[in-house]
Amino acid sequence: MAETVQYFGNTYTCRMTASSLAFRTASIEPAAVAGVDEVGRGPLAGDVVAAAVVLRGDEQLPGVRDSKQLTDLQRRALAPMIRDAAMGWSVGRASPAEIDARNIHQATLLAMQRALAGLAALPCTILVDGRHLPVVSNYSGSMTAVVRGDQQYMAIAAASILAKVARDDDMLALDSRYPAYGFARHKGYPTVAHREALMRIGPCPEHRLSFRPVKLAATRREVVE
Repeated sequence: MAETVQYFGNTYTCRMTASSLAFRTASIEPAAVAGVDEVGRGPLAGDVVAAAVVLRGDEQLPGVRDSKQLTDLQRRALAPMIRDAAMGWSVGRASPAEIDARNIHQATLLAMQRALAGLAALPCTILVDGRHLPVVSNYSGSMTAVVRGDQQYMAIAAASILAKVARDDDMLALDSRYPAYGFARHKGYPTVAHREALMRIGPCPEHRLSFRPVKLAATRREVVE
């Protein structure tokens, strides 16, 4: 099936396919692909953050790879280059309250959905890191989940970097509001120091109350204002 779309002033003919195998063995039309990735499923505090990055299908960005393989300085050096090179990019979030209400899986898909909704237009091909896909209303293109996609596709790797930098910045801002937890150091992950602070002073409004260590701490202390 094919259709013609306008994307950032250019006209493309899209070839639709539902098979992830096709992305590995056939050329992608048009020469634009959106990569989507998330960060922040495991922390005890802060938003889960997703990014969407649209690149030309053959785009190669020097140094860009899975964000987990990069240092903070490397990610921060690459992020502006990605934003400048991208045909479009967007960041979406789901809050701790939404995580508690929906569960972390559904909140992650919500953050991805918001990242895609933030793009000016969607290309005919969307590649999402992981095993599950967000719901995108009225989208007729091809959307595929790719396990370890951030190690295989440039657009997903670029999205992983923007998501990680955005979330780290969020946690640095939270550290200035709630310095007792050490968010600047551990970014909300359940380190020994973080769990000890939770048990000592209780959770703050940015903690995920549905996560077991936070729930345990909340039974001992009132939520810190």
